[in-house]
Amino acid sequence: MRVLLVEDDDMIRHSLQAALEAAGWSVDGVRDGELAQSALADGDYACMLLDLGLPKRDGTEVLRRARERGDTTPVLVLTARDALDDRVYSLDLGADDYLLKPFQFPELLARMRAVIRRRSGSAHSRIGTAALQLDLTTREVWVNGTSEALTAREFALLHALLERPGAILSREQLESRIYGWGEEVTSNAVDVLIHGMRRKLGAQAIRNVRGLGWRVAAP
Repeated sequence: MRVLLVEDDDMIRHSLQAALEAAGWSVDGVRDGELAQSALADGDYACMLLDLGLPKRDGTEVLRRARERGDTTPVLVLTARDALDDRVYSLDLGADDYLLKPFQFPELLARMRAVIRRRSGSAHSRIGTAALQLDLTTREVWVNGTSEALTAREFALLHALLERPGAILSREQLESRIYGWGEEVTSNAVDVLIHGMRRKLGAQAIRNVRGLGWRVAAP
């Protein structure tokens, strides 16, 4: 899944991005508030990790503008600001969670999974339908009770589809979930991924809606 990491400290941003990518996440890292707004406008992210003390535009302003224009991307605030008023203000602006620096990486991953689950309307680690479920913790897909391993991009694509079973997602919507911000998109990437996933999950697991896109069956 794609994550937007907004952090002005280069050392923290680079080390955190490397750790997230090693854990299987696709990460777009930016260092100021203006770049964060541009990335949010152009991309479709599973969540945003947002520092508050940013150059050019404060993190609270980035958050406020995002929520005002209807952006529902889950936001996990990562900051050294430990005052109660700062935490309350960020949460009231629309942040989904708040984690104080310094933090332990496993806790960050757990909180990311939690805010993403809530976006999907799920209280546990699996999303999807009775026949097809995606485990956000183990990054496995379960097909009629049998587990299958997924590549990072297969996981991102299937997560996008299983957030709203039955909804049709266009090629552009799926590409935005499997490619990083500014990353070159190959013309048949979605087709190749779906072809491979149908071999793992069954021919009817992901259905094409001619001229519109793809979907998984509604529950």
